Amino acid sequence: MEIWKIFILFLSAFSGGAAIFLVKSDKSQLLKLILSFSGAYLFAITVLHLIPDAYNSSDGEEIGIFILVGFLLQVFLEQFSEGVEHGHIHKHHGSHAFPYGIMVSLCLHAFLEGMPLAKDQHNALIFGIALHHIPAAFALASILMQNHFNKKNIIIYISVFALMAPLGFYVSYGLSNGTIGGVEDYFNKIMGIVIGIFLHISTTILFESSVDHKVSKRKMIAVLCGIGIALIGYFTSAHTH
Repeated sequence: MEIWKIFILFLSAFSGGAAIFLVKSDKSQLLKLILSFSGAYLFAITVLHLIPDAYNSSDGEEIGIFILVGFLLQVFLEQFSEGVEHGHIHKHHGSHAFPYGIMVSLCLHAFLEGMPLAKDQHNALIFGIALHHIPAAFALASILMQNHFNKKNIIIYISVFALMAPLGFYVSYGLSNGTIGGVEDYFNKIMGIVIGIFLHISTTILFESSVDHKVSKRKMIAVLCGIGIALIGYFTSAHTH
């Protein structure tokens, strides 16, 4: 198991959440550009790597069903997360309650996102997930701050969220080589569910942030950069195999 994957996944999410204590002004435009870049990159990696691999597996004929399940699962999770995984920050005026629905759905979402990373050929996906978790963690920290949680507790909850993707990677690693549960035969089905989640997340990020379906020049550049970097990784990996 490669420790650097766990380090990047944890550090990106933790740094994104901790940044709430450093930001003194509105950075919403920068946040939208990061979201657009990561959404485009995540979508391209899913189309270029994950989907072809899934359909080339022994479960290829059934994989579409699990992709649909993953897509619908993300629709369900968003009923509780309120779109925080997209970087949405909703106001919770005067509330001191812990946002259990948001926290649980975000942690499950991050856990599932970490699962495809067990296979070496998906190394490029790490950076897309890491970028995606930065605004998600920032939004979560913002909600906790609005609910008047102290700095220590916010850091604890952000750390828990940051650990979810590495935990998903670890469990997936064990499943794929048979060291956990001996259910490696189900790995590709799990991958189908994750692909469905990625498709929903990435397309939602790309479309919902455009007012009247008009894409600004900055967003277009961010999207093209995300896709371009994914293509570079794709052709580079193709030449090394």
